[in-house]
Amino acid sequence: MTTISLKIPADLDRRLQQTAARRHTSRSALMREAAELYLSTDETAESCLCKVSDLVGSVDGPEDLSSNKDHLRGFGQ
Repeated sequence: MTTISLKIPADLDRRLQQTAARRHTSRSALMREAAELYLSTDETAESCLCKVSDLVGSVDGPEDLSSNKDHLRGFGQ
């Protein structure tokens, strides 16, 4: 297992100590759990396209809507 060091505010350390004591675990174990949870739910790790991939192709319309100037004629006027 790799060892890392980090600096945290005193208030966060106090809350970390209290939570670790309440759960009968170490601060290190609690930080590992928190890091795992954060990284498993990190929304920036997934692109917008991945998030809406189930919607791709679900709407009928022209395929070149964003690139064909004929579709943009009069837009914004």
